[in-house]
This record gives sequence, C-alpha cells and structure tokens, in this order.
Amino acid sequence: MRDNRPKRRLLALGSAGALVTATLIAGAVSAPAASAASAASAAGAAGRPSQDREAKGAEVAAARAAKAGINWQDCPADWGLAKPIQCGWVSAPVDYAHPYGKQIKLAVDRIGNTGTKAERQGALVYNPGGPGGSGMRFPTRVTTKNAVWANVAKAYDFVGFDPRGVGHSTPISCEDPQEFVKAPKADPVPGSEADKLAQRKLARQYADGCLERTGRAMLQQMTTPNTARDLDVIRAALGEKKLNYLGVSYGTYLGAVYGTLFPGHLRRMIVDSVVNPARENIWYQANLNQDIAFEGRWKDWEDWVAKNDASFHLGTTRAAVQAKWLELRATAKKNPIGGVVGPAELISFFQNAPYYDSSWVPVATVLSKYVAGDTQALVTAAAPDLSNTAGNISAENGNAVYTAVECTDAKWPTNWRKWDRDNTRLNQDYPFMTWANAWMNLPCATWPVKQRTPVHVTTHQGLPQVLIVQSTRDAATPYEGAVTLHQRFAGSRLITEKDAGSHGVTGLVNPCINQRVDAYLIDGRLDGADVTCGPHATPKP
Repeated sequence: MRDNRPKRRLLALGSAGALVTATLIAGAVSAPAASAASAASAAGAAGRPSQDREAKGAEVAAARAAKAGINWQDCPADWGLAKPIQCGWVSAPVDYAHPYGKQIKLAVDRIGNTGTKAERQGALVYNPGGPGGSGMRFPTRVTTKNAVWANVAKAYDFVGFDPRGVGHSTPISCEDPQEFVKAPKADPVPGSEADKLAQRKLARQYADGCLERTGRAMLQQMTTPNTARDLDVIRAALGEKKLNYLGVSYGTYLGAVYGTLFPGHLRRMIVDSVVNPARENIWYQANLNQDIAFEGRWKDWEDWVAKNDASFHLGTTRAAVQAKWLELRATAKKNPIGGVVGPAELISFFQNAPYYDSSWVPVATVLSKYVAGDTQALVTAAAPDLSNTAGNISAENGNAVYTAVECTDAKWPTNWRKWDRDNTRLNQDYPFMTWANAWMNLPCATWPVKQRTPVHVTTHQGLPQVLIVQSTRDAATPYEGAVTLHQRFAGSRLITEKDAGSHGVTGLVNPCINQRVDAYLIDGRLDGADVTCGPHATPKP
C-alpha cells in the first residue's frame, strides 16, 4: 500500500479497480575495496549466479560515479526546491549485469550541514518509502527549521533522491494519468462474481499498460536490489566511502537489502517503520498482513473519535462511529457524493487516519461536517482534481513504480482462486482495506516480465550496528517486521514505541526516541539493550 494522493497527498493503494491511496557533497574517491567481495558474497547467498554479474556491474558503476562526482547546481525552478538546496544527477545502468549498456539519470539534491566544518560527518541519504516515494524534499527539513532534525543537521548534509523510475529519475508509467485519477471508481468490495471478473480484467489491463508504456527493458529492472545498487552508486558519487542512511516504510526494506548486498559500505543506518524482509513475506503475504493491521488501527481511530464526541458529534462509542462510516459508505455506493466520491474514493481518503496520527483530526472533521450536512468538505478532500495535471502525473507515476517494484521483486500467485479465497476470508473480519488492497496488487498475478527471487536479508561481515525504530500499532508495516529484521541484523538495536501506531516514528516529537536518534547519528552511540518508549502525544481536536 502506498499514499499516492493526486492533490494533497507515502505507501499506496489503488491502480486497477480503485484509486485507493494509503501509505543528499560531491567528490571523487574510489569505491571501497570490500565492495566486490561483499556484494558477490551476498549475491551468492541469494543463490542466483546472475547476481554475481550484477554485483560486478555495481562495482563498475560505483567506481565510474566516484570519478564523475555530482555537478551541483541550483535546482530547476519547477522542482520547488529553493536555494540553498542544490540539485544534480547521477548516472546508473538500467541493468547492472550490463554496466556499460543503457544508462539512466538519477535526480539527487542536498543541503550542506548547518554546523561547522569540524562538526560535519558526511551525507545522510533518505528514502521515504513507497516503493515510488520521492526523497527530494528531505533537505527542506533544514530550510523549514524542523526542530526534530536540528541537531542531526549540524553534522550531516541532508541528501534526497528520486529512485529509479520515480519523478525526475527516468519516470515510468502504466496508465494515462487523467484516467488513473478519474472518479468514481468501482466499489472495491465485490458484490458478485461479475464484479470480481471486472476487477480482474482491469488488473490485467493495468499490467499490460505497464509493459506498453514503460517498455520491457526498464520494467524488468524495476527491483529493490537494483535500487539498492543505485543507492551505492549515489554514495560513490557523493564522495562517501560509507553510507549514512535513513529509510522509512518501504525505505526500510531498501535499507535491509542494501545492508545485505553492501554491508561494508554502511557507516550508520536507521530504519523506521519496518517491512518484514523475510522472503516468504515479500510481497503477497505482506499485503495480506497489512489488511489485518489496518483494521486494528482503524478501530484505534474510531475509539479516539468517540472519546472526542464533544468535538465531532459522531457518537460516544466505536460502534456508533463505525455506523456513521458504514452509512456514508452505503450512501456513496448508491449515489456517489458530488457525482465523484464513491466507496473507492472514500477509502482513498479515510485510510489516512490509520496511516498517520496527523490525519486523525482532519479526517474526523470531514466526516463530522458531512454528517452535519456539509458534503463539499468531503468532495474537496476525497475527489480527484482533474485540473492538477502535474499532481496527477506524479500520482500515476508513484503507483506505477509501486506496482513495478513489488510485482518484479518476487513471485506472486497466478491462480485467481488463491487470491479469491485469501481475500474473501480476510474480508470477513478485516473489511476496511482488504479488497481494495487486493485489486491494487492483482496486476502482479499477470505480470508481463520475469519475477525475481527476493534477496535473503541477513548479516554479512562489515555490517555496522543498525538502529531500528517501530511503533506497535503501525498499520502499513506491522510490528513483526521490526522484530524479524532485528533478528536478522546482528548487533542491531530496536526502539519500540509502545501503544502508538503512526507510520513513520523518527519525525514525530517523542524525546525518548528523538534523543536516541541524535545520539546514534551524531555520536554513534546506542543503548546496551533494546528500549521501549511510551507513545508520542495523542492528537487533540
């Protein structure tokens, strides 16, 4: 799942049957001597001889990037990244097995550390998730004087990038953007076999569209391991012998794969809100597990709304709030609100509540206004803006990358009966997201390029201590993912935010966590054992 909202709107839902949206200093240095051995060793552990060629190709590409560096300049005006943020490009092979073949340009940006030259510790590279999310706004945490990151900004250049296929980095596409956002879509919850057949047809058409609009050569190279290799090329282009990395959501899986393929290239790494990296979880099972976790966090939000009935007037119990939701859903199914907001668009908007605590008040306010007779607030919030062509292009691109990476990363079930059985069963107890999530991922059942075997994420020689941060009630990346990665990365430390569930923890105000993030990134200091922190502050109406 990914957050892919055309207008306001990082992990999303929505492609085939429903628009459902969830949730970097240059210089020339040689690549570390350990790179070929460590990458090849990791590739061998994955059991795929072709990865030996890709490991060697990554070494070639990184050495080339280190020599070229990055020509930093003011960012293009239409990128919305004002000085002193700078932008540049890094070249990487489309296919690392053929490093001298066709190249793509990866967009990167940076802002220098705010402290002294003596305080500087290099670049901190960021990925926000997706797959399909852009990290290019990371340096704005400095220009907007984000207090949570002020101490770290003294020590590090903040570096963002668009991963391959995303945004300014050779963007891919699967569907006409205006068609992608057009509403209302069909209700994701099927009422008949005919409804399922229609959704299956849409999913196949979407998969075919990915091949037609992106091309086989690029589509079959849209994988997490390749993005990890791109990340190492960016490291080399930055002039960094070792990478400092912050990954959130899907960015944690990217970090886990990077740490497996390039363990000796890491200096410090924080992964926040963790994808379970087990091969058997990537990606079909991961999405089923999300359905269960989303239902739980949806109920957390309903409980909070009920406790704040004086503000929202939606009922004093979870059941009462749920009844209002079901009534709205039924009304929108019968007659889409404003002619454009049906059940699919409702889920696209309302899923923000279980994703992010910061959305609790806005989502509850929209529902409250609707119940009080104001339908325009709901239409404004949930309907696509067809005039926002740039936003719609970005939304379609993000969903295309999400689909391409997840479908190509791993083998998916091709038997419709399995999809039908699994999602029918889950929908009985976890109806909020199940079918919408299923249709979003169904293109993977008829994916037109070869599907890979996921990297076996594990500890190899040279891997530093990794800091893992996770809330217990996270919907998009359930808590078990952090536990699994913690077990696989020897020496890692886990900070658990108990009784909280906002997706993405390190950016929130919670001194118990913020102080430990600073200590790790600035001083390389970790606790001697895992830590449990209390929750960050609950939103106030």
